[in-house]
Amino acid sequence: MEIPEDLRYHTEHEWVRLDGGRATVGISDFAQDALGDVVFVDLPKVKTVLTVNQEIGEVESTKSTSSLYSPVSGTVLEVNQALQDHPEYLNQDPYGKGWIAVIELADPADVEALMTSSQYEVFLSSQP
Repeated sequence: MEIPEDLRYHTEHEWVRLDGGRATVGISDFAQDALGDVVFVDLPKVKTVLTVNQEIGEVESTKSTSSLYSPVSGTVLEVNQALQDHPEYLNQDPYGKGWIAVIELADPADVEALMTSSQYEVFLSSQP
């Protein structure tokens, strides 16, 4: 299982890649593996103002439907429209082509509250 060291992780298995005051958000390799084959992604709307832990969409797979949560507060600047036609990108490349949204951070401290890759690895090992 891949856990890139340059990302931060949320307890709901979303990841954040920081780029200045912007955060690209997606789901972790662990999450996509647990979901199985993704068949649909309900993306957040551009310009939506989010708070930490707010539900921002859903991922449907052949196994189940799971909610997506915002790991940071801010405003949605961009969403990955390619996921509408290619939801399988979440399975194939969760840290690349499978990104979900870009959020302009309201508070950069939100990112500091997220887990590092090593903390996330420990968190995963404690999951049932």
